[in-house]
Amino acid sequence: MAGTTGIIGGGIVGIALARALTQRGDQVTVLEKEARLAQHQTGHNSGVVHAGLYYKPGSLKATLCAAGRVSIREFCEEKGLPYREVGKLVVAVDETELSALAEIERRSIENGVPDLDRIDDVARLREIEPHVAGVAAVHSPRTAVVDYATITEAMAQDVRAAGGAIRLGHEVTGIRHENGRVRVTTPVSEDVFERVIVCAGLQSDVVARFVGADPSPKILPFRGEYWELKSSRTDLVSGMIYPVPDPRFPFLGVHFTRGVYDNVHVGPNAVPALRREGYSWLQWSVKDTWESLRWPGAWPLAKQHWRMGVDEISGSLIKPLYFQKARRFVPELTMTDLEHKSGAGVRAQAWGRAGELLDDFAVDQVGPVTVLRNAPSPAATSSIAIAEYVIEHYLARTSV
Repeated sequence: MAGTTGIIGGGIVGIALARALTQRGDQVTVLEKEARLAQHQTGHNSGVVHAGLYYKPGSLKATLCAAGRVSIREFCEEKGLPYREVGKLVVAVDETELSALAEIERRSIENGVPDLDRIDDVARLREIEPHVAGVAAVHSPRTAVVDYATITEAMAQDVRAAGGAIRLGHEVTGIRHENGRVRVTTPVSEDVFERVIVCAGLQSDVVARFVGADPSPKILPFRGEYWELKSSRTDLVSGMIYPVPDPRFPFLGVHFTRGVYDNVHVGPNAVPALRREGYSWLQWSVKDTWESLRWPGAWPLAKQHWRMGVDEISGSLIKPLYFQKARRFVPELTMTDLEHKSGAGVRAQAWGRAGELLDDFAVDQVGPVTVLRNAPSPAATSSIAIAEYVIEHYLARTSV
């Protein structure tokens, strides 16, 4: 399989692919437009190593999450990086959520989530999370937290040690097929590779157009905002407290997570971002917003989910509404416990022409160019497994 490979994107998935390929003897060059790695989705998430509770059994998400969780744990052990199994409690706050909780339990069992426990005793709930409110829960004690940006840097060290090149500040502006090879252009360089893998996240559909891939799916950026508990109140949460998710929407809802460095954040919500890399309402782009509005799927999506959209936007702009969502699960929470907004991430959510939001990972192949079209959560958890999957199922078609 050895050959010259260009990888576009320096998030954890792109770097995991670079690491896997250099270990196989490939000459690999990573092109990243930012001044550092893990600048966007990888460096702006809650750091959760998902155990696979939510995903449709047999889907790529379910399969690669299970394998990726093990691989991330082993990588952290090998490198001496923090990996904390703080556990996750998915809580039904009342009887109306019990059927949905049962579906989470069923999926978790089929997906092989380790040491899963169904809890119907409130006293047992309080043993795990002393301040939680609810009538039942599913407990995943092996769900962990890590620092994905640090993991990405450690993987990058392996890439460099194996002879791979990582070029920061190299934004790809063109890709052209030439005699069975691929010419990749940036403002400061031109390179010719035998194959190219696109792991461009929020820009994946833009880069896909360079190689003539189908415009669908398009990326719809969703911003998730976090509040942080003040340090004197972090004892309200022992590990993670999650709601039972709405199966109609690919987001988990506002939740509590104790991070790998012991901070506790609340969130994220899910509001449409006004720029692909818009981390606040003040960061907006007429071009990005117009492209989203003119997409054929825009109005079907708005018609189906406008109530949820209004609810999420209201919670973003009005702190008491956000607070009320969180307080359902921790009644002792007060408004002042939400000390400050601790940042935000933007999720690259793929959506189709009919307004459908893609639920599973998606990959396209255009000659010697492989494009990851949809790789949202649990992509960080699954990153090492995604790399192995792409190599096995796609790069064999372009082996040199």
